[in-house]
Amino acid sequence: MSMKSQQENMRRLHELLSRDLSYVQGERECGPNGAKKIFLNQGKVFLRALAKDLGLRDVVVKSNAAGIAVSGDCSLYGMWDDGGIYVCIEQPACGGEHVILYRTIRNLKDHRGGYNNHIHLSELADMPYEELLRRLGTLRKVDVLPWAA
Repeated sequence: MSMKSQQENMRRLHELLSRDLSYVQGERECGPNGAKKIFLNQGKVFLRALAKDLGLRDVVVKSNAAGIAVSGDCSLYGMWDDGGIYVCIEQPACGGEHVILYRTIRNLKDHRGGYNNHIHLSELADMPYEELLRRLGTLRKVDVLPWAA
């Protein structure tokens, strides 16, 4: 995916995460509906392309619809040769601004990882996609990132 289309995906995610995704608006309550379903699909598309742009070799992208009272989340587990990264996109259930959480991981089954880092909803609105790549890429242990060469 191009940088321009990923920038557009970031804009769409910001728009979706600015709404209350936990509200089912009268639709059936047994699964993701409406904006929540769009968010989960958009999030997975965005994370798959992000994994490619970060040069990750082993990648797992998942979504979890969770219950009707929350947005659910989309997550990426990916490995470089020398370590890995976990990225999670969600709407905080108790308010707050953190919508993207990222940290280092040792393997694809590492659910603890390193220290949590966050990107706020307000940052997501104006952040260039290249800046997001740079911030996430700082977790890599080598100096050269594939997209920066």
